[in-house]
Amino acid sequence: IKTLKYVSGLIFCDNTFVLKLLLTTSNCSRQLTSGYLPGADLMIAIGVIIMVLGFFGCCGAIRENRCLLLLVDDWVKEQMNKLSPLSSQPTDVQAEVEQLQQQLKCCGLLNGPSDWNPVPSSCRCNGTASNCGTNGYYSTPCANQVISVLKSNMLVVLGIAFAIAVLLIFGMVFSMILYCQIGRKEGAISPGRA
Repeated sequence: IKTLKYVSGLIFCDNTFVLKLLLTTSNCSRQLTSGYLPGADLMIAIGVIIMVLGFFGCCGAIRENRCLLLLVDDWVKEQMNKLSPLSSQPTDVQAEVEQLQQQLKCCGLLNGPSDWNPVPSSCRCNGTASNCGTNGYYSTPCANQVISVLKSNMLVVLGIAFAIAVLLIFGMVFSMILYCQIGRKEGAISPGRA
């Protein structure tokens, strides 16, 4: 079960990377998928994070090494801190975060509008929004919104990951059956082998 988490994270990352690659290189699908590519980018990032954390988490759990488990926690915090302030990030990262903010009606990654200097227009909200702060910006950080979106879609994501994992397990079982049959066949041809 511990390694299943790592394998499903790897599969999730690989599949979303291939999907992103196919969608970006296809000329016909540019208009159709332009709104969905940030979601694919997010899925790739989440897959990579799950894969890395799963690997270190598995190593830490298997070896019962508290140091590795603590390393995972510190690494996540360090990576999130590297993104702040968002204003110092490359323009493509800023554009992705701004698009995410518009879609999820949130502002900043961890600390809300204080992650930006100055706060971009994508953080502005109208007074009727439920999470609109008194300063006219969304008060909810995007990390909270992303987590809630993931929670609401967790069954779908886990179902897909589980289905892919089952298919891979069947593939491994059939590969081993084929391997054993080939070994028996070679043994029948040359009985002198021991």
